[in-house]
Amino acid sequence: MYRDAERFRGLKQTMKAKLGNPYYENDHCLLFCMDMFTAQKRLDDGIWNTVITSPPYNIGKEYEEERDLGEYIDWCARWITETTRLLKTDGAMLLNLGYTEIQGKARAIPIPYLLWDKVPMYLNQEIVWNYSAGVACRHYLSPRNEKILWYVKDRARYTFNLDSIRDQNIKYPNSRKNGKPRVNTLGKNPSDVWEIAKITTGLGRSSRERTPHPCQFPLDLINRLVLGFSNENDIICDPFMGSGTTFEACIQNGRYCVGFEIREDYCAISQKRIENSAAQLSFAELAE
Repeated sequence: MYRDAERFRGLKQTMKAKLGNPYYENDHCLLFCMDMFTAQKRLDDGIWNTVITSPPYNIGKEYEEERDLGEYIDWCARWITETTRLLKTDGAMLLNLGYTEIQGKARAIPIPYLLWDKVPMYLNQEIVWNYSAGVACRHYLSPRNEKILWYVKDRARYTFNLDSIRDQNIKYPNSRKNGKPRVNTLGKNPSDVWEIAKITTGLGRSSRERTPHPCQFPLDLINRLVLGFSNENDIICDPFMGSGTTFEACIQNGRYCVGFEIREDYCAISQKRIENSAAQLSFAELAE
């Protein structure tokens, strides 16, 4: 599955020379326990194929420093600009952000809408991630979606693997026209609304992949982003690694991954997931 290992080894050596020793590394992954903005400013241009990430939403979670809204938007603009520089010319960023309140103006405005003129890339499409679990509300609609914005550096040249993420939920799979199948045998073209279960908590309902991280992404979601918007052996970066879901998805799908996480306890969660996924990969390779 993995090829071009020399390219990733070279990148690891360069990054360690610029950033110091990583928290953890193996043949496929590199994890630094440090502020991603500090790290980004020391790195050379054009080293990632794809960025898949979800930064803090500025809503008071345990892992974030809550800022004034204007300051938060400026911070987002700075790290996104650096991220753009580090992407290859045909690179892309899949950016997940939630909602925030603007006093007297909005209960829950999508944060990406406040960044529309701050991202030096082309907004190719908005993906709506729809999920069933969440807070139940009595005085307004219960929120059940978040946005994932697909940005590209070059609107005419980017990676999109349609066949890798085709929708298997086909209502009439045997439908034919003039004797020929009407539906691609791999599945139908996916829409921009993805129904993927959220990671749940609680006695008797906690997701099997649940970790101690309070805002963990489902592996199904990140797998789909990895498969759809990168190629095998690409180098993917997650500058806000959190619980390590991007690492696990990359290992499962033959991509290299670099991650940054400022909290050491979250780095420990990521390391455990990397080691478990790498062990499963080795076992699968031996079984072939």
